Amino acid sequence: MIRDLAKIPNLVSLARLALIPFFIWLIAAGEYGWAGILFGFIGATDWIDGYLARRLDQVTEVGKLLDPIADRLAVAVAVIGGLLSGVLPAWLGWGIIVREVGVGLGAIYGWRNGVTRIDVRWLGKAATFGLYFSVAFIYVGRGFDIDWLANLAIIGAVPSLIMYYWVAVQYVGDMREAIAADR
Repeated sequence: MIRDLAKIPNLVSLARLALIPFFIWLIAAGEYGWAGILFGFIGATDWIDGYLARRLDQVTEVGKLLDPIADRLAVAVAVIGGLLSGVLPAWLGWGIIVREVGVGLGAIYGWRNGVTRIDVRWLGKAATFGLYFSVAFIYVGRGFDIDWLANLAIIGAVPSLIMYYWVAVQYVGDMREAIAADR
């Protein structure tokens, strides 16, 4: 396990985790523009660690755990911080939270019923990318007083949030099939 932590993709995931306290500090300091830039960087490195893991043939069980933890923690901090600071519109922040809680509860239900894996869908990755992108640019727009950018990012978040929910519905079907296959 320790050896797996030293693999390049896992070091990228660890770096993403290490940047989250700095992201929180930027939000607390009211530096929303810089927080948005950092969140965008954290989101971009999400793609990088997965790419490197596949390209370098360094996919590990540790990485399969670290990557989603870094993703969920970064998004949770961005959404909660955005709601508390007033940077994010309430409908967007709560829309993300409700979906994440629902998927999390579904994962627990599946795990309790013997489901150990549900494959990630391409549409889910696209929705997550769209939300990372939108949330980052809302922060940048609001932080640097670029209203048109924040408004454009808010409009761009709508299709990503719709896709996010659509994929959650598909995951429910996947979960049902996986549970039925185990019985």
